[in-house]
Formats: sequence, C-alpha cells, structure tokens
Amino acid sequence: MKGFINFIREQGVVGLAVGFIIGGAISKVVTALVTDIINPLIGLTLGATKGLSTAAISLGSAKILYGDLISVAIDFIIVALVVYFGVKIFKLDKLDKKKE
Repeated sequence: MKGFINFIREQGVVGLAVGFIIGGAISKVVTALVTDIINPLIGLTLGATKGLSTAAISLGSAKILYGDLISVAIDFIIVALVVYFGVKIFKLDKLDKKKE
C-alpha cells in the first residue's frame, strides 16, 4: 500500500484529481454566470440586442458568429482562475510529493 501511495504522490495524480473535481463542480455555476449575466452585458456593449451568442459580423452573404467563441473563452478563464485560486487557498498543491 505504501508503494501505491508514493506512486500517486510522485506522479501528481492528487493535483490532477483535485483540479478535475473542482473544475467539474463549479462548471455549471460559472456557465450560468457567463450565460445569464456576463454575456448579455457584453452583448449590449457590442450592439447584439439578443445577447452575446447572437453577435456576428456579416461579410457579404457569410455571417461570422464570434459571440459564442467569446462566451466560451470567458467561461474557460473563469473556471481556470477559480481552480487555480482554490488550489492555492486550500494549499492542495502541497499534497504532491516532489521527486528527489
């Protein structure tokens, strides 16, 4: 059992698992925040009256929908920041044992 625990600590599995669990747990909250609050505000500033998801640029007959890309990027940045600061605040980065 000791060998198994050392393997997990040395390979960084604990940090990976913590990041995965925290990221999954807050994903719905962050998505709701971005979709329901941030996107409409950004959409209004960009002139997309129905929200950011409808923001687009027309080039002839083509329509480039850039709003959804911005929405997903904002969602990713918020999730990454929450996971990063969550790991730092709870000092979960100290769980992994450094190789000697």
